[in-house]
Formats: sequence, C-alpha cells, structure tokens
Amino acid sequence: MRLPAHLSSADWKTRIRGFAIIIAVYLVVQFIVPKPANVTDAGWRLTGIFLATIAGSIIRPIPGGALVLIAITLAGSVGGLTIKQALEGYADPSVWLVQAAFFISRALIETGLARRIALFFVRLFGKSSLGVSYALTLSDLVLAPAIPANGARTGGVILPIVRSIAELYGSSPGATANILGCFLFTAVYQGICVTAAMFYTGQASNPLAAQMAKTLGVNITIASWFMAGIVPGLLSILVVPWIALKLNPPQVTQTPQAAAFARGELQKMGRLSGSEKIVGLVFLAVCTLWIQGSLDVTVTALSGAMVLLLSGVLDWRDVLQDEIGWDIFIWYGGMLRLGKALGETGVPTEFAKAVGHTLGDASWPVLFAVALLVYFYAHYAFASITAHILAMYVAFVSVLLAKGAPPGLAAYAFALYANLSAGLTNYGTTPSPMFFAHGYVPLKTWWKVGFVCSLANLAIWSTVGFAWWKFLNLW
Repeated sequence: MRLPAHLSSADWKTRIRGFAIIIAVYLVVQFIVPKPANVTDAGWRLTGIFLATIAGSIIRPIPGGALVLIAITLAGSVGGLTIKQALEGYADPSVWLVQAAFFISRALIETGLARRIALFFVRLFGKSSLGVSYALTLSDLVLAPAIPANGARTGGVILPIVRSIAELYGSSPGATANILGCFLFTAVYQGICVTAAMFYTGQASNPLAAQMAKTLGVNITIASWFMAGIVPGLLSILVVPWIALKLNPPQVTQTPQAAAFARGELQKMGRLSGSEKIVGLVFLAVCTLWIQGSLDVTVTALSGAMVLLLSGVLDWRDVLQDEIGWDIFIWYGGMLRLGKALGETGVPTEFAKAVGHTLGDASWPVLFAVALLVYFYAHYAFASITAHILAMYVAFVSVLLAKGAPPGLAAYAFALYANLSAGLTNYGTTPSPMFFAHGYVPLKTWWKVGFVCSLANLAIWSTVGFAWWKFLNLW
C-alpha cells in the first residue's frame, strides 16, 4: 500500500505509536480501573474517551482538532450521547466568542495596526534593554484582549520585532547572543506568559477553563477575569523582566538604536490608514463593552466582526484562511461538550470524594497549597496549556471544593496559574518553541530563568493576588 505523499514512513510510525497509547489509555480505564458504583456503563465509556483524548492532546499523533472530532464522533456512538448532543458544544456562545475574537485579531494583524502598536511602545520605552522588554510586554498586554491565539499574537507581531532589535546591535544566535538577544528572548517570553494569564481572551484555552469552572458552580466572566488579573499581573510584568535581566544580563544595557528603529519603522508605515482606524475603533469598542458588561459578550464580539466584514476591512477569504482560528473552534467546541458531558456522568464528583477520603483530616488551606504547587509544576510534563487544563483543572478544583475551599479562590487560581506555569520550559505553550527555536538562549538558561520567574509569580499571585481577589469578593 502506498502511503500518502505528505506522510513519511517515520511519520506513520509516530502516528501508529501515538494511537496505540491512546487506545491503551481507553482500555485501561474500561477494563482495569474500577468503575464507581454511581457511574453508568455509558458514562464510564465516555470517561475513557475523554481521558484518551487528553492523552492524545499531549502526544498529538494528529492535530488537536482532528483528534477532538474523532472523540466527538465516538461520544455520539458509544459514549451515551446522541450525535446531536455530542455536537452541542459548537452552539455554545463562548465558542463563538473566541471565534469572533479571532476574526478581529486577523484584522489587527493584516492591517498592520498590531505591529504599529508594538512599535509605538518600543519608540516610547525602548531606550534601554530593560525598557525594550517592558515595551514589547506592554504591546502584548494591549493586544491580548482581542488576539486570543498567543502564538499568532507573539509569533506574528512581537517575535519579529524582538529579533530585529537584537540584530540592530549585532546580536545573533551563537557567540554574539549575549550582547542583547539572549536577554530579550527570555524577558519578553516570561512577560507574555503573564499577559496570557491576565485576560479571558489572553490565551485560547482560558475560556475553556472558565466554562469548566461554571460546571463547578463558579461563574467567571470576561470582566471578572480582567479584574482578577490586572493587579497581580501588572506587578508580575514589572518584576519578571527585571529578574531575567539579573539572571541573564545583556552586554548592551542602553539601546537608543531600538527606539530609533521603531521610529523609522513607524515613519515608513505613515499615517494610520482608514482600515487601521476602523479596526482600532472596533477594538476599543469591543473591549470597552466587554469590561462594562452592558451587552452579551458574544453578541458584542460578533457585532465587531460584522462591522469589519461590512466595511471591507476584513475579507471573508481572510476569515476562511485562518487555520488556527478554525482549528481552535473545532477542538474547543468539542472539548467543551465532552467536559460538560463528563461532569454529568458524576465521575469528577466520585474522584473528589475518593481523594478527600484518602487525605483524611487535612485542612483545605494545606490541601490548597500542596495541590496548587503540584498543579503548577506539573506543567513540566505538558507541551500545552490546554492539555494541562483538560487533564487537571476539574479534578483538582473538585477535590478542593469537596474539602471546603472557597469556590472562587480555587476556580480562579487554577485557571490563571496554568498560564503562568507555561513560563517554566521551552515547550510550555505555543510561543515557547517559536522563541526558543531562534537559538539565542541555551536550554539551561531558559529553564533557570523560567524556574526563578515561577517563584516570583507564585509569590506575587499567592499574596497580592489572593488579597486582591478577597477585596473583590471573588472568594
């Protein structure tokens, strides 16, 4: 049999091994792990499908969207759901909220407005190496509410500017990396992990965590996520680039050429085009209405996308070509439905009861501290924030709620901390391999900076952050 031309023999072997592991996970759940008495046979089959899908999300023998579509099909045939029920996730408003945000983000990038915003901050703050890192992190902060794909946001807008500024000072991968590039790549990456945590749309799986929290009785909205993240997030943004500077100091500390570069690039771009003005107004209007909460958030986002389509700023062909956006639509809608269906089986409740019984008399604060640390540093085993959240969020939060932890504290902490933990490694989220692949930062340096910054983030968010959430009555 001739193999498809786009797949080599090695690719097929990797795919077969991956699916062998996925099938093994399902069989272990079905025939080795004892089924709780209160869970139906169909519910237990659905549990196997869900856990096998999580395993597949980690090892990725095929793209995530394709994997989830297979899982949805199985859930509608052997998992106790009808196919209509299995597909209900694609009608969920939060799925269309994320998709509409992708439409708007496409316009931000295609018109050049996103790059203009980043260059503006570099021109303003980029006279020192630390200032450049702050400028690019602030750029990501501004763009995060409307560009939910951190890979597109940082890889398509921020990363090219990081590389260009490093090269201005003759800093290239290898012998000259320490002149400037090594520091910038680590500092900016750590900053974008914080901005991903600060917004509901800061990273594509954040809305998924919010929906999981809702099934556990905690309503996390765009506005409440923003309020929860703003104070500890801004503190982290101030601290982590400074830590990167101390751990990984550049040879060049003053960078007037960076500001001049940004000024020159802005001059080349000229005045704001009509398309940029329309995108900017839509961006501001949508973000304002999201925070204000006067209109349904999905209606607001879709209305913004509608304006861009009607004005011609966004072409429907551009929308159809957004592979990342549609891939996320498929896996997010599918995993959202599988997660809700799993909750209806009673499996998370049974798991929480079993763990609570095992832990005996441990108080919820002790359990919370231990669970949060385990959850955070378990990200060393994950190459995706999404896989991390899918694998551990409901299970950990359920256990804590069963032990009496404040629902808001547990739900917000485990949702936001998953983003912060992505700073640990060079594979923790989509942008990390994009940054690391440029070759400026040795692996040892990347992990050292990531670990120390993780301690700083934990200290800030677990003290100032928790106190701020208490002030907001989130717990």
